[in-house]
Amino acid sequence: MTQLWIFVTLAAALAQTGRNAAQRGLTTRLGTLGATNVRFLFGLPFACAFLALALWVQGSAPLPLTPRALGFTALGALAQIAATALMLQAMRTQGFGIVTAWLKVEPVLVALVGWAVLGEALTMPMLAAIAVAVAGVLVMTLKPGQGRAMLSDLGPAALGLTAGLAFGLSAIGFRGAITSLPQGDFLLRALTILAVSLALQTLVLGLWLALRDRAALTGSFRAFAPSLGAGFLGALASALWFTGFALTTAANVRTLALVEVVFALILARLAFGQRASPRQLAGIGILLVGVLLLLRAS
Repeated sequence: MTQLWIFVTLAAALAQTGRNAAQRGLTTRLGTLGATNVRFLFGLPFACAFLALALWVQGSAPLPLTPRALGFTALGALAQIAATALMLQAMRTQGFGIVTAWLKVEPVLVALVGWAVLGEALTMPMLAAIAVAVAGVLVMTLKPGQGRAMLSDLGPAALGLTAGLAFGLSAIGFRGAITSLPQGDFLLRALTILAVSLALQTLVLGLWLALRDRAALTGSFRAFAPSLGAGFLGALASALWFTGFALTTAANVRTLALVEVVFALILARLAFGQRASPRQLAGIGILLVGVLLLLRAS
């Protein structure tokens, strides 16, 4: 059970890679926020089904929600939406690689916030492992000369770092919500918070699109089949992420989750014939060293 979080996180990263591929066409048809809403709107029924199945198998009643758990859930849900908006704003003025590099500093921020907010252990070996893993992602995502560009304009840099912090806060919020539930095993607590968070995100983003971009909202129903597929993969990935948060610290989960970049490169090679460059292969090697150090430190 101690090391179950490793397999759960790897499965979550793989499922999220599949969800991203499924959403690729939806982004063109619905816009970024419209495709993001599909993740919540069409993922919610599956999340509720996962929870209902788990409750039925265990013969358990729905878990009671505490004010603390609801507060952390709201923090995680709203921070995730805000992070997406900040990321999109940053990408308007900077390249994808630069913004991705700023975002992938998230595990460091998660470790620091988790230590400050939840009192989770933070050791030097863990910090060193996280730093090595993040460095590997930076090598993969940044082209030569882009490192200077990251520091040349503080505006996009601030947006990118703030987006990374918001993604980190969402992970801390979900981890705090799961650990705040007074009863239930790790799976029931994870699936309960997942269903509540998706319901809140569906409500908030659905209202926003209804007022600001109704075409994106209604378009997801016209693209029902791909939206349903993306929703299922999104719910599956989120269920696995939340289960990981129930088993170990958010910093461990979000650092190991960096292997999603490797999965994306493999998918690009198999599906689109895109080869990894020597720089990307070197970055993968550094990332894997960081992951191995993290597993040893944990």
